[in-house]
Amino acid sequence: MPPESRTVVFGAFDRHNLGDLLFVNVVAALLPERDLVFAGIADRDLSAWGGYRVEALARLADDPRATDVIVAGGEVLTCEAWEAAVMLLPDNEANAAAAHFGREAERRTEWAQRILGTARRAPYAPAKSMFSCPGRLIYNAVGGVEFATSEAALRDEVKAALRSADFISVRDRVTQAALAAEGIAAVLVPDCGALVAELFGNRIRERGLQGEPAAVCAAFPHGYLAVQFSADCEDDATLGTLARELDAAAQAAGCGIVFFRAGTAPWHDALDPYRRAAKRMQSHVHLFESAHIQDICALIAGSRGFAGTSLHGSIVAAAFALPRVSFVPPDVVTGGKPCKQDAYVATWEMAEQPGVVPLDSLAAGLAQALRADSLQLAAHSVRLAGLCREGSAQWIASLNLKIAQVQKAPGDGVLGAKRT
Repeated sequence: MPPESRTVVFGAFDRHNLGDLLFVNVVAALLPERDLVFAGIADRDLSAWGGYRVEALARLADDPRATDVIVAGGEVLTCEAWEAAVMLLPDNEANAAAAHFGREAERRTEWAQRILGTARRAPYAPAKSMFSCPGRLIYNAVGGVEFATSEAALRDEVKAALRSADFISVRDRVTQAALAAEGIAAVLVPDCGALVAELFGNRIRERGLQGEPAAVCAAFPHGYLAVQFSADCEDDATLGTLARELDAAAQAAGCGIVFFRAGTAPWHDALDPYRRAAKRMQSHVHLFESAHIQDICALIAGSRGFAGTSLHGSIVAAAFALPRVSFVPPDVVTGGKPCKQDAYVATWEMAEQPGVVPLDSLAAGLAQALRADSLQLAAHSVRLAGLCREGSAQWIASLNLKIAQVQKAPGDGVLGAKRT
């Protein structure tokens, strides 16, 4: 008899980032009866933060069993080997690598491929040819807004991988159009984070009644805005603008500000810039220290609204029918490249929400966001979750499975639970 097949859920959940850790939980919840293997580029255990223990895909690829692979989501089509390698390192080693290689693209790619143990330029975009016994290959609501402007070698590798796939969905129209220009058809589906309230809402709200989330609610009787920004906002000028805009927003809304990290991997978020911003502010400010994704989601769910650079901070807020506003670091604005926040907002955001705003208009953006009708916010949340379910049903059907139905009450799933 041939060896039995298995299903591998693959993605960048070998490092700490809110979106990536949500993807793996959502896909696992949609396939409750399936015996799943979780994989990243490297062996890691993120269970302490609500993720999973993951195995290196390169080792799993040599297994003689037929292997179905689900790429769980994220901006995987344009994540280069260099970025992937750095984000898997401890902070001090990541900073040393960045300083050593600088802009020497070829040398740093060679270094990254040695670190990662793979010659792939886009290591989070697998192809069937990687596997000894390939099964079906699914790309679930992935992104790649810089695909059209990426280097030719990376584009060629990703195109070959996608052409070997059995199902492809993407989360924004920019990525969809870029692939269509190469003759690759992809279904347009919201990011699977849109299902977080439906699948895990009750558990997240329960989490909000204990620990640091509960302490925050007690400390802010008039409510708070959940605010996040990436480490590349750390220069004094940017922090000064942030402090001024957030003070104005908090005063207008009559509430406080709670800073939180949506990712602790290198090139994501850091505590020091938050501390420096808080010192410049007049508002009641708290620095949320927990990095567990249940606590992060509970913090957002319990807030008056979200502001930040994290796409998934905004997606979680939308899932819980909360006001939200996105901004991007100044170098993204001036760089002229497409960004995933703009692409996602343009594809899915309701007109009443401001979307991505310039940093010096953050207070005005938050004021607009907070004026939105709560019933419209709720209806939009339900719509996005429904579209995500429909899109998920398509790739689940290609695995000859049925999509999991929400049983008893919505939101009863356990976010970050270990499967047995």
